[in-house]
Amino acid sequence: MSMVSEIKMFSGNANPAMAALIARHLDTKLGEARIDRFSDGEIMVELRENVRGRDVFLIQPTSSPANTHLMELLIMADAAKRASAGRITAVVPYYGYARQDRKAHPRVPITAKLVADLLSAAGLDRVLTMELHAGQIQGFFDIPVDNLFSSAKLCDYIERKLPTEDTIIVSPDAGGTERARAFGKRLGAGLAIVDKRRSGPNVAEVMHIIGDVKGKDAILVDDMIDTAGTLTKAAQAVKDAGARRVFAVATHPVLSGPAVQRLRDSVIERVVVTDTIPLSPEAQALDIIRVVSVSDLFGEAIRAIHHHDSVSRLFV
Repeated sequence: MSMVSEIKMFSGNANPAMAALIARHLDTKLGEARIDRFSDGEIMVELRENVRGRDVFLIQPTSSPANTHLMELLIMADAAKRASAGRITAVVPYYGYARQDRKAHPRVPITAKLVADLLSAAGLDRVLTMELHAGQIQGFFDIPVDNLFSSAKLCDYIERKLPTEDTIIVSPDAGGTERARAFGKRLGAGLAIVDKRRSGPNVAEVMHIIGDVKGKDAILVDDMIDTAGTLTKAAQAVKDAGARRVFAVATHPVLSGPAVQRLRDSVIERVVVTDTIPLSPEAQALDIIRVVSVSDLFGEAIRAIHHHDSVSRLFV
């Protein structure tokens, strides 16, 4: 069913390809928006379609360059609010600044909360995102937040495409155990954890494998791959412990700094990610990376939000 007459969707510059796929899934089209810069670098936004009373969805992950894309989203939200939009939902496939979600040290910020406050202050009524770095970040918002999961799509890919035999799901660190356990339950596979420790200052990290990976196809599971340091070291540790082959799956391909080179030099045979963040040309050229689209999940969530239906069926 077309929703052109009631819904308006706009995309920032962060991931227009995914926005187009979402619009196609909903049998609608993206609204026309001009996002430009003044000569001093300030961002200018103009929504070139009527949004008065409409249900507006702004599609923009806050990926690299995070500051630019966050400001684009905030300014788009302000433009929609001042144009009398009926409701404004930010569709943020990747929520940046989420890793600073607590005071781990003295005199540090909690940027996940700061960004939540900024989004609320900009006039947003709701946020739709995927795979928050920590689920409790939803509590930082004073507006509703829907946090989707990519596990169903990634597990489907694993079952159809990865040449696995005797499989074990591996968390590259202790913090990702719950995520890895969910994958293992869905796939009917065992669980292992890479426990990373330092015995003292300036002492190299020691990797302890909790679980038996010997002779098995190991699948490392994480929410994001940033510099790929933790992932590739964990992969090597698993391989050294006797794993037959090593694969990796993650939702957000941040892939900053030396990530692509580290993956290229690693023992990982294939890396499966989603399209929440577009791959850089360098990452696209790496033949071990495969991309699974989650645009249909976002499309269905947008449809449910628009029609005031339950979104919970998508949280599996």
